[in-house]
Amino acid sequence: MEKDFASECWFLTGPTAAGKTAVGIELARRIDAEIVSLDSMAIYRGMDIGTAKPTAAERQAVPHHLIDIVWPDEEFSLAQYLEAAKAAVAEIRGRAKEVLFVGGTPLYLKGLLRGIFQGPPADWRFRAQMAEGAERRGSGWLYQQLAAVDPDAARQLHPHDTRRLIRALEVYRKTGRPISRWQTQFAAGRPAESCRVFGLDWPRAALHMRIDRRVEQMFAEGLVEEVRRLLEGPAPLGKTARQAVGYREVIEYLEGRYDLGETIERVKCHTRQLARRQYTWFRSLSECRFIRVSEPIDEADVAERIARAGRRD
Repeated sequence: MEKDFASECWFLTGPTAAGKTAVGIELARRIDAEIVSLDSMAIYRGMDIGTAKPTAAERQAVPHHLIDIVWPDEEFSLAQYLEAAKAAVAEIRGRAKEVLFVGGTPLYLKGLLRGIFQGPPADWRFRAQMAEGAERRGSGWLYQQLAAVDPDAARQLHPHDTRRLIRALEVYRKTGRPISRWQTQFAAGRPAESCRVFGLDWPRAALHMRIDRRVEQMFAEGLVEEVRRLLEGPAPLGKTARQAVGYREVIEYLEGRYDLGETIERVKCHTRQLARRQYTWFRSLSECRFIRVSEPIDEADVAERIARAGRRD
């Protein structure tokens, strides 16, 4: 199935605030496609402002899939996403439409293009022990543990990415083999010309300005109130959801750790860091072709350039 994703579907990716939603809608109209979300946080119901989900009008203009499919207190693995994507693709194909994945979660993109190592089932006792150890010894402890047994995997992960650090340690414990060794079979990519994977590529300064405007708009639209409502609701933010950039910082603001001005600046800074990590991932994928864009962006023109580049006559 992964081969079908890579060869038969269209992909539009890029860093946060790159304009993927607007360009995606224009591109979907040109290629007669429905859109499948490629965003690991847009899957959560109620997390609307901080994830910059497509608006109701945008979803009415072009059908969107895999948005608002689970509650924010639930975990949703990469394997689950791939299964849901497989079902969405089959449904869209049944209507004789093209499939366009739009979003910026690199792990989802790589999983769709190359497949994944499923690994052993979860060992919840071990995970709880590791989480407790990290809480007691500090955030760098898990990273040090992984670096000792699987330095290659450690180099690929952020020191604060608790969930994936624990999973890598769990695989090593259960199989006796580093997860980086298991994953090498999925490292080989395909030539960009054999796929239709396009990434929006902004000059850094311009992207940072877009990020700053996006963050300010989110707070103006009520991000703080959204987070407060989620925390007080029947399905409060789970471990994964509360790590989303914007949500984590607002939670700390509501806990009294920072004032509002500091919180806004922290979200801007962390979003810029996220964008850099996204670019690093995308540039490591041989399948990806980059489309240069600049201000003022003409979404229709960008979409037309992508459509021409992806046509197979």
